[in-house]
Amino acid sequence: MAFQWTNQKKSKPRDTSVRNVEGVVQQPDGSAAPRAVVQLKNMKNLQIRSYIANEEGKYQFQGLSMSVDYELTASYNEMASPKRSLSVFDTRLDAVINLKLEAKKDSKAEDKK
Repeated sequence: MAFQWTNQKKSKPRDTSVRNVEGVVQQPDGSAAPRAVVQLKNMKNLQIRSYIANEEGKYQFQGLSMSVDYELTASYNEMASPKRSLSVFDTRLDAVINLKLEAKKDSKAEDKK
């Protein structure tokens, strides 16, 4: 009987209690927003993590809990994206959430109304 030894590692099954989220931050005209700041808010403990998008506007957060809701938003120059949610009901292990920037609303002008 012959045995063959290989140096290939058996791949471990992926941990289904951990997920990742990634996406692209876009300006209102659809072009990428390089170096936009993306914030990820943990809705359970209110901790906020920030990521600066790369030159193509791409961002990513890894090692997120499947049992926590998250809120994502991006800002760039005088613009911000609407808040987007990553819910516990979203079972994707690798979620893609693109963020589109809009002109920031002037809060001082809103207060005067």
